[in-house]
Amino acid sequence: MDLILWRHADAQDDEADMSRALTAKGRKQAQQIAAWLHARLPETTRILVSPAVRALQTADALELAYEVVANIAPGAVGVQVLSEAGWPDAHGTVLIVGHQPTLGDAASLLLFGETSTLSIKKGGLLWLTNRVRGSQPQTILKAAMSPELT
Repeated sequence: MDLILWRHADAQDDEADMSRALTAKGRKQAQQIAAWLHARLPETTRILVSPAVRALQTADALELAYEVVANIAPGAVGVQVLSEAGWPDAHGTVLIVGHQPTLGDAASLLLFGETSTLSIKKGGLLWLTNRVRGSQPQTILKAAMSPELT
């Protein structure tokens, strides 16, 4: 399966956490990454989004249907994200739009076998996949993208 971990874009700091909206910079970041994803996402991609306004607005830039998942809201842990995505057994591609440090924890679990201080830049993403070589399961980093690189 492919798993894409997309951190919400830049958001305002002056509101309650769940209702923080994207800034003008954040809207631009979301559009940049959405354009990059549109050229690469399979049509059958399952998109799961945190219920926080900033994550919803980031996902809206894709203009694709998505599911709102309470278990990936701010404060979730990386294992919850992986469980919601169905890692490693789900088929196809799953895109998660969420938060730090949760997404970084999920990525570090997959890449290093433990949680660490792996950070994904605002609006950025990591695209991971899995495979088995011999009898050894492997996690592969397919792409790392930030809005500045689009």
